[in-house]
Amino acid sequence: MRILIIHNQYQHIGGEDFVMRQEMDILLKDHEVELYSVKNVKGIKGYLQYLSYPFNWSESKKIRSKIEAYKPDIIHIHNMHYALGPLFILHLKKLGIPMLMTLHNFRLICPSATLFYDGNIYLESIKSDFPWDAVKKRVLENSYIKTFWTAFTYWLHRKRGTFDLIDKYVILSDFAKRIFEESSFPVSIEKFVVKPNFVVQNEPDSIVDDQSFIYIGRLSEEKGIIPLLHAWKATNYPLKIFGTGPLQSEVEQICNHSSNIRYMGFQTREVISRHLSGASALVVPSICYEAMPLSVLEAYAAGIPVLASNIGILSEMVVPLYTGLLFDPHHHTDIVRILSEWTNLDEEKKITIRANCRKEYQLKYERSLVMNELIGIYQELLEKKKGE
Repeated sequence: MRILIIHNQYQHIGGEDFVMRQEMDILLKDHEVELYSVKNVKGIKGYLQYLSYPFNWSESKKIRSKIEAYKPDIIHIHNMHYALGPLFILHLKKLGIPMLMTLHNFRLICPSATLFYDGNIYLESIKSDFPWDAVKKRVLENSYIKTFWTAFTYWLHRKRGTFDLIDKYVILSDFAKRIFEESSFPVSIEKFVVKPNFVVQNEPDSIVDDQSFIYIGRLSEEKGIIPLLHAWKATNYPLKIFGTGPLQSEVEQICNHSSNIRYMGFQTREVISRHLSGASALVVPSICYEAMPLSVLEAYAAGIPVLASNIGILSEMVVPLYTGLLFDPHHHTDIVRILSEWTNLDEEKKITIRANCRKEYQLKYERSLVMNELIGIYQELLEKKKGE
């Protein structure tokens, strides 16, 4: 199978870039795969990229030329914000090659992309024809211009029918699928198929077996890290923080005044794996709708339970007393209560929960399983094309 992957990289490498590269590396073992990639940049060139967002004729011509030379059997789109833009989809449909798109976020239905604004879940714009409320509130980087131009880009292409030209949308969870189904996105839900992310089980050369609690992720408001730390200060439980982000200095300041909380900074996957494999539990305090946190998958792969927010997909991925526990991230007392409940569980019950986490990984998030699902989606689209 000849596969062309189209992907717009962010200025700073994120989860979407990692997932795309991980899938591509596996596909390369058995298929011919090429990547058409652009990257968002800063400065004058970045402004021009953003200005071209709704109608990027230049990139559309380049992608079409790439396809005419490479002649792929299938086209897999990951991200198009913002150096690509959606215009190329109109051009590619004329070539008759099946196209699918993985939805790593909610940008097609809200310019925020995360459905998060001002410390809370934001759903005001998902049923709107044009998201004026989102523009008014500057939900994208606190900018009227960026929010409006992103909103206009997707509104324009919704009106042109661009997104209905995609043959299949790959979405990461049933929860995310329901959000799209309830939105005003003008595409039949029949085009959506659920396929989760995967992680490769990483067996570290040694384990830091100190039964600490672990946080792994970006240090930003939507991740709920500051409310978690304020709640944690009232306990004696050991916590390690792995990651960087805009709230790093605030996190470091809290850690410096809390003997039971350690800031570990940015670390390699191998180092994190050593600590995670010897942890009591992974803590995921997000106050936004996550797409599918890879940290949860990595914890399950290592047989480590997860204590997570009872919000969005996390409330589906984490089953109380089966793979972990859920808490209300907005209430310090509930965080402390769940920590106490977990700590006081008898060891036999914890062993059972750890085994359940491994089962969950093997049944849902194991590499070959998930990649077989993706190949099945490709084959279904190719069979449909032959039938037509």
